[in-house]
Amino acid sequence: MSTYITKRIIYIIAILFASSFLIFCLYALTPGDFITGNIKLTPERKAELREIYGLNKPVIERYAIWMKNAFHGNFGYSLSQQKPVLTLFNQYIWNSFLLAAVSTFLTWLIAVVVGVIAAYKQYSWFDTFVMVALFAAMSIPSFFIGLFLIKILAVDWKWLPPGGMMTTGSNATGLAYVKEVIHHMILPVMVMTLLGVGSLTRYFRSNMIDVIKQDYIRTARAKGLKERKVLFTHALRNALLPAITLVGFELPALFGGSLIIEKIFNWPGIGQLYMQSFGLRDYPLLMGFTLFIAILTVIGTLVSDILYHVADPRVRL
Repeated sequence: MSTYITKRIIYIIAILFASSFLIFCLYALTPGDFITGNIKLTPERKAELREIYGLNKPVIERYAIWMKNAFHGNFGYSLSQQKPVLTLFNQYIWNSFLLAAVSTFLTWLIAVVVGVIAAYKQYSWFDTFVMVALFAAMSIPSFFIGLFLIKILAVDWKWLPPGGMMTTGSNATGLAYVKEVIHHMILPVMVMTLLGVGSLTRYFRSNMIDVIKQDYIRTARAKGLKERKVLFTHALRNALLPAITLVGFELPALFGGSLIIEKIFNWPGIGQLYMQSFGLRDYPLLMGFTLFIAILTVIGTLVSDILYHVADPRVRL
């Protein structure tokens, strides 16, 4: 195990170096930047700012400086927000994490329960209804679902707030603050869960169908075990093994947020900040966020491989 982890860490370092260079070159070689696109600045002021921020240096030299600063925990300075990149991350990323963590938990819970029941009752009316509903949910764009629910639940029925994380002008603290945040996050969590539960439920359903046909499931039933124990103890444990590989992709999703959902519901997360920075060509913030997602991706892949080995000792690392 230790030898495998050591090798993977070496691979991860090499991958991150290659990814960081590719990310930096992608943004650095893109025509235009925040200073060039600012029409309020005179040509002399633009040249002065480019000199101050080192934007007139060769790409390789700028990359070396950026990586040196990154090793010391400095991912640059956001020109549009006038704050360090890590400060903005700490300010916005936990809002995205809250939204994504709740929706991910609900997505996996619903997908496991519905997938198991649909597989057990294959070709029944319940299975047919689930498959039709899942395909419908997967086919409708996220912005349409979000705007539709805002129209019905927020505008027409006035059950939920249409967006934001807090009511405008609210000074709630303590338990009142928690209740207000929960009230505002119901709609975006609902949309994110609807979007994610479709493909995951089909995944669990197909895995369960393959597992319940195995001989050890017939043996468990022949022993007189209750059907619920057979399904959720023996069958589900083995059906979850292929799904462990998906855990590696959940980690960057937790912190990356949902760009479209946060924009629709005006949720103050890192996704909406990324969209604003992309429009303003705030490359230091864009590079820092993209590298952060790359780091989470490789770490998530390593964690999923280790979890797969723990769940199934037959798999050799």
